[in-house]
Amino acid sequence: MIFNLFRKPVAPHAVDEAYRSIVAQSRQPVFYAEWGVPDTVTGRFDMVSVHLAAMLHRLRQDPKAAAFTQALVDTFFLDMDRSVRELGVSDIGVPRKVKTMGNLFYGLADSLGAALDSGDAAEVETVLARNVYAEAGAGSAQLAAYLIGESKRLAATPAATLTGQQGAAA
Repeated sequence: MIFNLFRKPVAPHAVDEAYRSIVAQSRQPVFYAEWGVPDTVTGRFDMVSVHLAAMLHRLRQDPKAAAFTQALVDTFFLDMDRSVRELGVSDIGVPRKVKTMGNLFYGLADSLGAALDSGDAAEVETVLARNVYAEAGAGSAQLAAYLIGESKRLAATPAATLTGQQGAAA
């Protein structure tokens, strides 16, 4: 579309940096060693999904961050595609597997966003118990408290800072 010519391009390095930060945060040993998140491919996917969902929840509150948000989601799915291929899934099976992962991610993001909006720790814990843990109470309370804190921290951070646009003119 011609209107795309007038949009500011999203800085790829800012998207990559944000995504690397999300992945690094999701790999914190406390999640796996102390809070009972399964240290498996699925558990790690779940933690990246949880952190990405928290970031998207924050960025969706700022319409100026829409292009960045989409680029961040695109980066996530490219990474999932690459990861699935590294696990040995055939070229024919990759789209189906990534589609399944996408459905899981979007289901989690919707549920988690609603729970975070409610501000109810028990509701956040229920979402995490259903999506991350095989059973309730296996560390979901600690993860819920952490996630609520992270959500508050993200809410207090200007979107321009999160998107790497803090020095750009409005």
